[in-house]
Amino acid sequence: MPNARIRLLTPADLPQAVRLSTEAGWNQTPSDWLRILTLAPGGCFAVECGDEVAATATAVRYGARLAWIGMVLTREPYRGRGFATRLLRRALGELEQAGAACVKLDATDAGRPLYERLGFHGEYPVERWVRDAEPGAAPPAAPRPAPPIDDLLPLDREAFGADRSGLLRLLRAGGEGCRAADGYALDRPGRRWRHFGPCVARGEPAARFLALDFRRRHGLEPALWDLAPEHAPAAALAAELGFQPARRLLRMRRGPPLEDCGAPPPLVWALAGFEFG
Repeated sequence: MPNARIRLLTPADLPQAVRLSTEAGWNQTPSDWLRILTLAPGGCFAVECGDEVAATATAVRYGARLAWIGMVLTREPYRGRGFATRLLRRALGELEQAGAACVKLDATDAGRPLYERLGFHGEYPVERWVRDAEPGAAPPAAPRPAPPIDDLLPLDREAFGADRSGLLRLLRAGGEGCRAADGYALDRPGRRWRHFGPCVARGEPAARFLALDFRRRHGLEPALWDLAPEHAPAAALAAELGFQPARRLLRMRRGPPLEDCGAPPPLVWALAGFEFG
């Protein structure tokens, strides 16, 4: 077995990174990986064995207040060697040096013990809800560019608790979406499902308008909606539109809490994704 070393993940590694997430059955596309690398060129790490990327972990910072861990993946032949632990310690060390006091992630049941050993604590569950293509749905319209959202960034910051304007601009550039008077929603292609989210809305009428717009545009595609099930209105709206729970994770935090600690933010109707928050 070649010696393992930790190094930065780079755009040249995209084919191997996509292989990792695809082998795990995840929904990310090359564009999703490239967004992460663009947001955090110094926060994406790989364990390299010979010339192979054996494991990854990413850390995206949202301003000075918050960082998000994602894409913690290890190829099957390399599991059990502590690669994820090494990558996470490296990422957390870099974040501490940069002054990121609060770090969050969405943990699978398998990953939770590792995160707990590294000082993470549970906040609330998050779930992936999915639906198949809808029989009889209207034919898809021509792709519609996502609308400008700069004037809604203060609302997003209020909803999420940190500045993720860089992420939103990247998602808008590569996806579609819709605006309402009191909110917005973005969506993007995925490897298996069209991803609805993030969706931020000040109330159920705005969220309903945004979700129905997504269904009109993409009813013929399988779709996913990541949400916090304790946000009962979001779960009820997703169920009404044919989405069903498929996967549960636990949102976890390391460091001092943000204001929304312990409960899902009421203005966040759909997450940007488990890798983004």
